[in-house]
Amino acid sequence: MGRKVYVTRVLPHAVMEELSKVCEVSANEATRPATKEEILAGVKGMDAIVTMLNDKIDAEVITAAGPQLKLIANYAVGYNNIDLAEAGKRGIHVTNTPDVLTNATADMAWALLFAAARHIPAGDKLVRTGTFAWAPEFMLGADITGRTLGIVGAGRIGQNFARKAHHGFDMKVLYAGRHPSPEFEAQTEGRFVPLEELLRTSDFVSLHVPLTPETRHLIGAKELAMMKPTAILINSSRGPVVDEKALVEALKKRTIWAAGLDVYENEPDVEPGLKGLDNVALAPHLGTATTGTRYEMGLMVVRNVDAVLNGQVPPNKVK
Repeated sequence: MGRKVYVTRVLPHAVMEELSKVCEVSANEATRPATKEEILAGVKGMDAIVTMLNDKIDAEVITAAGPQLKLIANYAVGYNNIDLAEAGKRGIHVTNTPDVLTNATADMAWALLFAAARHIPAGDKLVRTGTFAWAPEFMLGADITGRTLGIVGAGRIGQNFARKAHHGFDMKVLYAGRHPSPEFEAQTEGRFVPLEELLRTSDFVSLHVPLTPETRHLIGAKELAMMKPTAILINSSRGPVVDEKALVEALKKRTIWAAGLDVYENEPDVEPGLKGLDNVALAPHLGTATTGTRYEMGLMVVRNVDAVLNGQVPPNKVK
């Protein structure tokens, strides 16, 4: 049985060591994402490919790998970058890394909420210039404790975020999704409402949905216009869930008060209008970026690779 694996981006050192114990590893060593051409060359003859969320693994890549390819292991919980239909047609396993990143991603959403609500980016910049002076109405932010939080997407991360909101900050929780979740409600005392009601009544709206054809531009000009002018939008899910051009206009016109973003529609590019606004907190996709989380994600990838190369069903199979 072959045991050759290509990694599109070098993983944490400890993870690469573990992976090397179960297979022969080749990797993109550059300090940037692999280009399509590099991926096409790197996957040739490989039995497994370890991919990043921003790698487009389509029929061309799968064909370039060859008929011996058994696994595409995504180093992420999302997997819309992979052509699942093509992989399924060829009997190739596709895996992801769920669960271990739930706390880290929910915590990042909280960091964005606080940063946007309390002017942290603008305040940091002001302190560094040495030009600030305290005053009673200086840089007034939004209250958080006791306010209404709207969660769009009641999965693991959305539920984790909402639980912390309810128990830690005494927030009233509303949630919208495909269907009510008794587990979500038991942990958060949240109330299931239509998306339109959630947008109209929430002080903070936090997005926690996967990227699908149905959720692309789920939040656009129409939805932003429904929100309170004092509302804050948080997106730590996937960039294309929000129409960034519409968001820029809403922030400029103060249709909504502020936003906090960790993901972008055309990542790593950011809608130019966002960068010049002082009412948006911008982070460079740091949702899972903690030492422990990235290591655990890596170990999950290793377990998936090892299982498939030994003729077993991987523990985190999505296709």
